[in-house]
Amino acid sequence: MDLSDSKKKLALAGVVCGLIAACLAYFGNPANMAFCIACFIRDTAGALGMQQVETVQYARPEIIGLVLGAFIISVATKEYRSTAGSSPMIRFVLGMIIMIGSLVFLGCPLRMIIRMSAGDLNAWVALIGFVLGVATGVFALKKGFSLGRAHPTHKSSGTVLPILMAGILVLALCTTLLNASETGPGSMHAPIILSLAGGLLFGAFAQKSRMCFAGSIRDIILMKNFDLFTVIAGLFVVMLIFNVATGRFVPAFDTPGIIAHSEHLWNILGMYTVGFAAVLAGGCPLRQLILAGQGSSDSAVTVIGMFVGASLCHNFGLAASGTALNAETQEVVAGAVPFNGKVACIICIVVCFVIAFTNSRKEEK
Repeated sequence: MDLSDSKKKLALAGVVCGLIAACLAYFGNPANMAFCIACFIRDTAGALGMQQVETVQYARPEIIGLVLGAFIISVATKEYRSTAGSSPMIRFVLGMIIMIGSLVFLGCPLRMIIRMSAGDLNAWVALIGFVLGVATGVFALKKGFSLGRAHPTHKSSGTVLPILMAGILVLALCTTLLNASETGPGSMHAPIILSLAGGLLFGAFAQKSRMCFAGSIRDIILMKNFDLFTVIAGLFVVMLIFNVATGRFVPAFDTPGIIAHSEHLWNILGMYTVGFAAVLAGGCPLRQLILAGQGSSDSAVTVIGMFVGASLCHNFGLAASGTALNAETQEVVAGAVPFNGKVACIICIVVCFVIAFTNSRKEEK
């Protein structure tokens, strides 16, 4: 069944994905996070030893489930296409940039929406940057930006990332080789079976609905088309109801425990970076995982870039810290973006402009 042929079906897909996120939040995923592509890739990278911060290490079954869910549903509905295009290193760099921008803000576009539904005013501020970033990417598209067309390739090429994800799942379930946090966000998670099932279902519905946070805004700007936006709206409404009903709706800037900060300029610039890079790469972090699951080697390269970017953020002190409550003094300690993160964010924006205006369809010909 194609969920993208009517707004009602798209809204239903958003509602289902919202219910999955709500269940994961209720059963143990970090508060005000529920489902975050950037944070969960960071945690999984930590589990693999790619970064050494002990509080953010856990092989998140949701990430594995997203890729496998998209793979299974695309094969079942004969939408699986093993493809590869051009500019693999640029796509790799864009994946890194997406992750750096996300961890300066402290969340991907999916988590931004979830934070907005919980009353986090910082996320509403960051939305400004995300929209502006997508708009900048759209401007580049209108000026002829292109990384080249994807072409059919050997079927086995498109299965590499799903197989790698399945391998991580086996390691997580059957061995003690992977790192796992005992404290901090990495120690907070729903039961493995529930997380995996949620990821599989979310991946399947995201694949069938073509869910993409950057794509929804891009389509509004380019074509005045609100179809993809209805998916996001459905998810937002469900999470809003959930947060209000469970007392998790707190309209404020500095709320301890939600893993966020109130440095407004860097919330805006962080998500500006993500929006800009996502349009250039052809999709938000969630969409990249889904496309990789359905056979796109281009998106698989972007996903690998995201893993490397997450590792760099924590190995080199680029990631922001969230507002917290000092256990001894009971004073609120404001979150902040480190100097290294600010410099990296500016460099990422500059690199996005260079990529956007030095790759055109004319050059492709």
